[in-house]
Amino acid sequence: MQSSGRADQAQIQGPGNFERKRGRAEAGAGAVRTAVHADRLQNARICNLRRKKDMRIYEANDYQDMSRKAANILAAQIILKPDCVLGLATGSSPIGTYDQLVEGYNRGDLNFAEVKTVNLDEYIGLDHENDQSYYYFMHSHLFDRVNIDPANTNVPDGMAEDIDAECERYEKLIRSLGGVDIQLLGIGRNGHIGFNEPSDIFDKMTHCVDLTESTIEANKRFFASADDVPKQAVSMGIGTIMKAKKILLIASGEDKADAVAQAFFGPVTPEMPASILQFHSDVVVIADSAALSKCPK
Repeated sequence: MQSSGRADQAQIQGPGNFERKRGRAEAGAGAVRTAVHADRLQNARICNLRRKKDMRIYEANDYQDMSRKAANILAAQIILKPDCVLGLATGSSPIGTYDQLVEGYNRGDLNFAEVKTVNLDEYIGLDHENDQSYYYFMHSHLFDRVNIDPANTNVPDGMAEDIDAECERYEKLIRSLGGVDIQLLGIGRNGHIGFNEPSDIFDKMTHCVDLTESTIEANKRFFASADDVPKQAVSMGIGTIMKAKKILLIASGEDKADAVAQAFFGPVTPEMPASILQFHSDVVVIADSAALSKCPK
């Protein structure tokens, strides 16, 4: 994406010249770089940030292909830096990616012994034994299936008595690890990343979130009833996410097409939280054909 200089508008027009990779190109070790960039976010709709030009969008054939390509990038990071810090996501989007990583471990290609992880978010009010907590999710889909040290895995504590203190603790933890080397993200139908919901500001740091009705609706399929879906969560803030050295966002399905198109080809606005990634220096998007169906060709 070409730099367009300083912007002083509340909404900044999106670019039309992203690099979009098609065909059989594999996203692998060559996609992993260590360029460090720390964007400064203003806690307001007005964003005086300079756009970055290095966003790559790879089109996958389907969910399985998307998962394989994403796993290749994460695997390359682990191979190149065995003690790396992975920022991890939950939900349906990354399950296939985690399955691919487990397969790599079972083949003997990957070693998680020194890897450290920090998760994006956790529901408030769900303990570790609750099968809908993100702690439980991560152990079921990845942590308990590879040789990672449980002491090196980190998920926000949704049962903390003082949620504000927990948010502050989590920020300090991430800093103490030296920051996130690569942050895996999904994207919500409303454009949320982590649980950063559409708003009139970009929240900077880890914080307590009131979930929107659309997010609650999207998540109720995982619960016995809509009444069981938590209404709040602890989430890394936009500022926290943007400090990651590299961003890897995955998206699959036609229901994500509007969000993907608006996030990466529309204006930068906190009403579409993922649009802030247009300002990050090193972003890879891997999405299947359905999720990219409304993007410019």
